Amino acid sequence: MTTILDERIDTGDVLEVNLNGDVITTMVLLATDEFAILDACDGSTPFVVRYDELVEYRKYDPAA
Repeated sequence: MTTILDERIDTGDVLEVNLNGDVITTMVLLATDEFAILDACDGSTPFVVRYDELVEYRKYDPAA
């Protein structure tokens, strides 16, 4: 997975993130300038991440 440094994360985006060694798909419930609340849509509690903690992620692009 790679991150485009100037890519903006917005509310409603779908991201693949590396969490504890596992790649999971999440939905961005809320995005601010510094943080995002992510929901793995698996029944677990949504969690907060700082953008600098998202070392590796992929953003789903429906146009691609």
